Amino acid sequence: MSTSEQPPDTAGPEPHPGTATPPAAATPPAAAPAAGPPSPRTGDAGPPAAHPAAPAVPPTAHPAAPAVPAAGAAAGASTSPVGRLAATVERLRREVRAAHAEAEGRALIELAKGILVERLGCGPAQAARQLTELAEQARTTPLEFAVDVINQAARDRMSEVTDAFLAATAAAGARRGGPADGGSAAVRLRAAESGALAAPDTQAVADSLLQHALRPLGAVAVAIWSAGSDGSLTLAGSAGFDPSEAARWRYVPPDVATVARRGLTERDGQWITSLAGTGLPTVGRHRYPDGGRVAVPAGTGGRIHGVLEIAWPEPLEPQPPQVVRQVEALAELCAHTLETYALCRDDDAAQPRVVPDVAELTDLADGLHDPALVLVPHLDDSGRLADFRIQHVNSRFLDPAGRPRAMINGSLLLETYPMTAGESELFQRIERVYATGEPFRAERMHLTALVDQVPLSAVADISISRHGTCVLLIWRIEDETARLASLLQHAQRLGRIGGFEENLLTGEITWNGQLFALYGRAETAPPVPLEELPAHTHPDDAVIIRRFLRTLLHHRRPASAAFRLQRPDGVTRHLRVVAEPVLDTDGRLFVVRGAYQDISAQHWTEVALAATRDQLAHTEQQASERNRLALQLQHAIMPPTQAPLEVEGLQVAVRYRPAETEQLVGGDWYDAVVLPNDLVLLCVGDVAGHGIEAATSMVVLRNALRGLAVTGAGPGQLLSWLNIVAHHLNGAVTATAVCGLYDPARRVLRWARAGHLPPVLIRDTQAAPLPLVKGMLLGAVPEAEYEEAEVQLAAEDTLLMYTDGLVERRDRSVEEALTHLLTAARTTSSSLDQQLDRLLTYSRSDTDDDTCIVGIRVG
Repeated sequence: MSTSEQPPDTAGPEPHPGTATPPAAATPPAAAPAAGPPSPRTGDAGPPAAHPAAPAVPPTAHPAAPAVPAAGAAAGASTSPVGRLAATVERLRREVRAAHAEAEGRALIELAKGILVERLGCGPAQAARQLTELAEQARTTPLEFAVDVINQAARDRMSEVTDAFLAATAAAGARRGGPADGGSAAVRLRAAESGALAAPDTQAVADSLLQHALRPLGAVAVAIWSAGSDGSLTLAGSAGFDPSEAARWRYVPPDVATVARRGLTERDGQWITSLAGTGLPTVGRHRYPDGGRVAVPAGTGGRIHGVLEIAWPEPLEPQPPQVVRQVEALAELCAHTLETYALCRDDDAAQPRVVPDVAELTDLADGLHDPALVLVPHLDDSGRLADFRIQHVNSRFLDPAGRPRAMINGSLLLETYPMTAGESELFQRIERVYATGEPFRAERMHLTALVDQVPLSAVADISISRHGTCVLLIWRIEDETARLASLLQHAQRLGRIGGFEENLLTGEITWNGQLFALYGRAETAPPVPLEELPAHTHPDDAVIIRRFLRTLLHHRRPASAAFRLQRPDGVTRHLRVVAEPVLDTDGRLFVVRGAYQDISAQHWTEVALAATRDQLAHTEQQASERNRLALQLQHAIMPPTQAPLEVEGLQVAVRYRPAETEQLVGGDWYDAVVLPNDLVLLCVGDVAGHGIEAATSMVVLRNALRGLAVTGAGPGQLLSWLNIVAHHLNGAVTATAVCGLYDPARRVLRWARAGHLPPVLIRDTQAAPLPLVKGMLLGAVPEAEYEEAEVQLAAEDTLLMYTDGLVERRDRSVEEALTHLLTAARTTSSSLDQQLDRLLTYSRSDTDDDTCIVGIRVG
């Protein structure tokens, strides 16, 4: 098998002292030899098991050392033909890698010799001897010493990264007590730079970066993305990823959130510890789902050409500053390649980028009707974008300060217009467009310029676009006349108003676009004269239109009319026309101008409103009649005043206050009656709800309780029977109630409650509710039992039974409302009637509910 037929290998070259590629940017033309064939593709096959990926140039192997098979392999497989063939293949592969590494190492050494020739003024042979002698004195290999010479001569970004690595590795070696490996790191970085700058396309750049610089950091794959002017991303080169998956990620449309897209929008890039925690899609995510990712923008001179994305197989720990600077330096190397070559999607061939001539953009700016500036980037000494120089100003440009165009041409943007970096952030927008290539458009952007140290503001529409290495800035200052015309047009559109003007002498008629839409006619159709308006009107409105025309044309007075317009498409619209005559100096009518307004929506709204009024009046009449009947029913059963009971040694008084609004007729009820067994039945209750249903339910429960009380049963049994009535016999209503039987001979009250507030006992100057007894509200369950209690009353004691309308408030709890009632009840009155009236007067209830009070005072 020949060397050209060897399978690809990713293990890197064999260790020997000359394994790096010269940095093409620093190689003089006469001293830079060919860098050799490109490195093998890293994404095709993994490294052999016996040769794991290692730094490209460990300084401890001879460049000509032949590859010797392992002892075990020679003993076990050399006796068979297959084993001999495998050993031969392995030997040839190592020789190829050694040859590549030797060529790269020689290139770096030759570059260092060229630097010594220029510095020492000697010949090549003497420079070679000097390099060898100096390397021996420094006790390093010639390759490492050559890289040190290149770093000192270049003083570039890669030199800064190398110095940081040397300092970090020296400190680490001192802590470990062993030698530092900074020399090999410096060689790897220079080898990666040489491979990137000498590569013919971005694919070779990806291979070189992964082999020389990223595998020693633990990375397993790399992708180089090219950024399009529309925000899209194209995979320009990759290594370490599956080729089929890389092909699927060939193009990413704009505004698709990926890892590379995040790296493009963030200046410092994206350093992701694990992909599993982000949910962002990217190439190779399925192969390394928990791996770390780094996406760094690749740009030079303030312009971003793409993104460098690096993949790790495991979660990525926070990296030291020198590693961060190394990744940024490698991204800058990618930017040089992306700046030189563009990837065509048709044939996937790398093509040199065509940079438009500034003169072409200047001609384009001169052909515009709006003010335009052609800007070119201005870099500082370190190669970073500092400002933009105004390369050209077109003839439409007017400086706010009155300076001539010749004074603006050639000046720096921030020096000429320092306010562009202020509130409007115009300079930041220009910088962003230049960096990413994505155009920027904005309407009604506020611009500020300094004129004699006085800030002048203007509103303009802004357009910023990149053309090659230049930026075209166009703005259109908002004209007051155009703005008012635009406002008028929008007002006519929103008000559905169409204007017209008709010259009666020449017959010329002018309509605006909205009037054509109202008439349902195409804008290419002829307008309708006023004299022909009756032919387009509903027959019932013909008289109205003739009166309108007679007032306008014959009497020469302004006129208006509302009519129905019949359009050609069969639609009838309700319009209002307003017009005025225009007379000449001799008092003759020669022009009529006016406007039509579509009032169809208003007309149908008025029709619907009239129907709604009629329906509302009918509903109000029904509700009023219903409430009147409910009040009559309620007053018929429980009149507001009731004759007091005549019981010896007992005063009984009742008060009933209906709801304050007739629409809230409630179900509160009370009763106080002497039974045949000389006991006094005292009860109050409240049916849930309002209206006629609650009133009728209240009647049923009140009459049922009065009838059941004749049986002589106790209050608990009475409530049990009343619960059956509420649940089964009256439409499953619910209600609360308190029922008591007072024995005048013994002055004992036996009582029970069904979910109601307990009675209040007033004795001397103290008022307190009776202890609660168990009892569920009426109608909740088919059968219920109610607990009874007895209260021994004394002379001058007062007992109050009431409904929640006396105490209930929306802004406080029942307990707080009950406390206020007890406070008011402690104030004694000369008579029981006065005390009940006082309670009603000072009640703080705000629920507009019915209120019932039954009070008894022992004589």
